[in-house]
Amino acid sequence: MRVRIFFLLLAGLPLLTGCGYHTLGAATHLPPEARTLAVPVFATRTNTYHTETLMTEAVLREFATRSRLRVTPDAGGDPDVVLHGTILKEAATPLTYNTSTQQSSSFLVTIVVAVELTGRDGRVLYANKNYVFRQQYQSTTSLADYFDESPAAIQRLSRDFARALVADVMEGL
Repeated sequence: MRVRIFFLLLAGLPLLTGCGYHTLGAATHLPPEARTLAVPVFATRTNTYHTETLMTEAVLREFATRSRLRVTPDAGGDPDVVLHGTILKEAATPLTYNTSTQQSSSFLVTIVVAVELTGRDGRVLYANKNYVFRQQYQSTTSLADYFDESPAAIQRLSRDFARALVADVMEGL
């Protein structure tokens, strides 16, 4: 009899602990009554041009695609939640070096971003002060064929960042 009880308890243990899976939005950082999300243009502490706009647009697009929220870039319309972002650092460093031309042939762009999601009452719902994203790009060595690949690398990086941020906020992991 004790053996049967032991095996019944052992068989029921997974039901008590859960499997770890959840539906999208089940563990979200967003309050259930949230209907509108404002994402103002990210602030920047760098000297680079236009990165804050690309990052903000990617986040707006990703939230609009993957959430039920009405997403707006305007924080003045009394939204339920507001996502503020700040680009803390942006750097392009040489990654590989071509010895025959004496030039760098590829670069690594690194962007560090801090984000904070706040509710209407000012309470912080989610914060990450250190999102670090990197993207590699190739450089042309001929001046006649020169094409700056860094804007495309920033766009790819922005999309990757937006996907990760929205997943973190929506899935609460």
